[in-house]
Amino acid sequence: MKTIIRHIILLAVVLVSYLSFAQKEDKGYRFDGNYVVFTFNKHDYEKFSKDDSKLKIKFEDLTIDNVVVAGEFNNWSKYDWKMQKVNETTYELRKHINDFKDEFTWEFKFIVNNQYWAEPSEFDANIELAQKKGTHLNVYNLKMSTQAAIPDDNGNVRFRLRGYEDAKKVIVAGSFNRWNERDFKMYKIENGWELKLDIKPGEYEYRFIIDGHHWIEDPSNPSKVENEFGEYNSLINVGKYVTFLLKGYDNAERVILAGSFNDWNESAILMERTESGYWKYRLPLPAGKHYYKFIIDGEWILDPDNPVKEYDGKGHINSVFMVK
Repeated sequence: MKTIIRHIILLAVVLVSYLSFAQKEDKGYRFDGNYVVFTFNKHDYEKFSKDDSKLKIKFEDLTIDNVVVAGEFNNWSKYDWKMQKVNETTYELRKHINDFKDEFTWEFKFIVNNQYWAEPSEFDANIELAQKKGTHLNVYNLKMSTQAAIPDDNGNVRFRLRGYEDAKKVIVAGSFNRWNERDFKMYKIENGWELKLDIKPGEYEYRFIIDGHHWIEDPSNPSKVENEFGEYNSLINVGKYVTFLLKGYDNAERVILAGSFNDWNESAILMERTESGYWKYRLPLPAGKHYYKFIIDGEWILDPDNPVKEYDGKGHINSVFMVK
């Protein structure tokens, strides 16, 4: 009986570990319109390898002067794709999707001070064993795809075009698939066309292509941006549900969540106390950077469990959450 119980417990641990891993997001990049945004945060890495050496050092022993994105897309250059410093913990680099030529998947890494490679963990979702001359090394590269969408009947975005019932085919193309003119063929429905895609969080531009040559914006979507041809691309921001948690403060009567997502309203989002000792609130947020604080019985505090914070230019410090 004890043996059976031990096996059940072991199976439960393995399942929880698997689910936790499966729910992790891609690390190191996100999409924003026609751009791929590389993001390096020093808290995401524990060890760094010195170039051409097996020596590994801990992050606290490394002073950062610069960060570069190196990968298959730039021949692993240690100098070309230099990132911009966002704050004390974060560096970013924006690259147009056209910079990635014809391939859809690439391996890459961040390199600090042009000689220390930031080593991803084996628990990161988008990793690939690094190779040198066909031999696997004992480290990982990050892996990215410049196509951010796949057709899926249970996808999170439904595209629908009314009319055009005499058309032979309708394609939806956008920055989420690098404007591919063939891949995402829409299905004929009553009074129009439809297709569901599963798209990673981000902001994207798109258009419909009627019978291979007639490009149009989405007439049912008022959000649009002018393109290089003097016409308009439709714009969509794919977000996700985010759960905010605050541990402790059992004696508080009221805890409010306020942030840039609700214009810092001091009463609109009342958090719920849970039996597990947390204050909790779940809400949908668009892709991008969001600033927030908790208000405990009138006192504003940072999120004590979130090390990422920024000055707002007005002398205040706010906690930061990225939807990516």
